[in-house]
Amino acid sequence: MTMGRIGDIRIEDYDYPLPDLRIARHPLAERDKCLLLVRDGGGGVSTHTFDALPGLLPDDSMLVYNNTRVINARLRFRKGADGTGALIEIFCLEPHEPADYAVSFASTAGCSWCCLVGNSKRWKDGPLTRRVTVDGHEVTLTALRESKDGASSVVRFSWDNPEVTFSSIIGALGEIPIPPYLNRSTEECDSHDYQTVYSRIEGSVAAPTAGLHFTPAVLAAIDERGIPRRELTLHVGAGTFQPVKSDTIGEHEMHNEFIAVPRALIQELAASQRRVIAVGTTSVRTLESLYHLGCMLHAGLDASTLPQWYPYSDEHPRLSVGESMEAILRHLDETGADTFIASTRLMIAPGYDYRVVRGMVTNFHQPRSTLLLLVSAFLDGAVSQDQSSSTQVPEWRRIYDYALAGDYRFLSYGDACLFLRP
Repeated sequence: MTMGRIGDIRIEDYDYPLPDLRIARHPLAERDKCLLLVRDGGGGVSTHTFDALPGLLPDDSMLVYNNTRVINARLRFRKGADGTGALIEIFCLEPHEPADYAVSFASTAGCSWCCLVGNSKRWKDGPLTRRVTVDGHEVTLTALRESKDGASSVVRFSWDNPEVTFSSIIGALGEIPIPPYLNRSTEECDSHDYQTVYSRIEGSVAAPTAGLHFTPAVLAAIDERGIPRRELTLHVGAGTFQPVKSDTIGEHEMHNEFIAVPRALIQELAASQRRVIAVGTTSVRTLESLYHLGCMLHAGLDASTLPQWYPYSDEHPRLSVGESMEAILRHLDETGADTFIASTRLMIAPGYDYRVVRGMVTNFHQPRSTLLLLVSAFLDGAVSQDQSSSTQVPEWRRIYDYALAGDYRFLSYGDACLFLRP
């Protein structure tokens, strides 16, 4: 399918009624006791609990998950020397200077970030300050807006104690930014609940929520089956919550997200015949982006960022997965790097040709969202016969209707799905 036909897809066709009561406000006390909807390679749909996942994975699987860690990205300041003025909320999106996540978090003097600013009109100029205790050290954090471009601003952070890092400051001062559709304030329990058990690389402002169901027991059971577990990194941006507001998806601008994939995984993808099962849409986007970035390198293009419509371009070389991964490995050899780092704006929508991912673990997604488009594309446009109306319904809708008719809980803290291709 060409980009033109993809772009003409109407987002209203990916809407469905989601009662507010079906949105999970908190996870279950036992993560792996949530429901798991399984859609097998033959189209069969069944209900399990998540702790059954290890036994449901194909023998030849390789599980790939996102090791990103959600940061306390929401910082609150009060204007005025006495701290009684207008409330200004600064939502850190991604590092600006230094642009490297790890370097920015390790900074002990200052750094600047691209941010969203709440109550922005009340912060016209001048610094904001807030006093905080970090690991026994008293620190004054200062925020100064350096520039504004549309909805986002570049904010410079500085502090008066070189004994502490920016990571430790926001860890002590900031709040976990839970999804807006939960329609509640951040609670203390979210600092644990909204992290995967394998999170370790700081940078996300939203959790890769399919991974929230995993427990050490589930991971151990996967290992016992001899199914390899591999990790990559995609730092989830605030854009993951943005609904598609345009009538057709061709008018929607995908958000940009940072990805990092270790050489060892790229080598496995180049040579392995295992079925790749991605944990979460973030892992899906990373793995599929990796393929297209390798094609860009093969074509002699700058592969620092994957444009959202490149996979549908007539100029795409359509390499095999092995050829694409080899192009990335040659690039790593030339640069002397052990990790491939880039960013992606990949738009996966019905008509997209999946190249790497053969199965996915995912949650139930918002109506009219790019994540629902990604799921629909994976289900490959298959249709089932709705016996009650004798009309054809899209496969994604059949599955979501099944879940809505049952006791499934939706969105970030809700239940999970395992989708498999033949």
